[in-house]
Amino acid sequence: MVSIDYQDRRPIYEQIISYYEMLIIKGVLQPDEKIPSVRQMAQELSINPNTIQKAYASLEKDGYIYTVKGRGNFVSGNYSSLAEQKRSLWKEGLKASLKEGKEIGVSRQSCLMLIDEVYGGDDHD
Repeated sequence: MVSIDYQDRRPIYEQIISYYEMLIIKGVLQPDEKIPSVRQMAQELSINPNTIQKAYASLEKDGYIYTVKGRGNFVSGNYSSLAEQKRSLWKEGLKASLKEGKEIGVSRQSCLMLIDEVYGGDDHD
């Protein structure tokens, strides 16, 4: 299910966090759906269970999953508020990048061309 990119500069636990955040926000994983145990995920990915535990702890702290003692980890039901929070953080980052681009002389037209390149004609809001 999760694939690790060893060329990615991010630590493995951050890749796992990002993967689960996207699955939850997109609704691929439904509220109260059980996710693989730490041991199971560690075996599947051939990595240290502590790495998985660190990712799961972060996901739980941020409200993406919850733990039931003796039963495992489950997807939380508040993914719409998490999605809004994620979009808000993204917008802040984009705004900072645009300001930086403006400061170094990137034109508005260049920014719009990049948007068209990334969205490829999609008219989704």
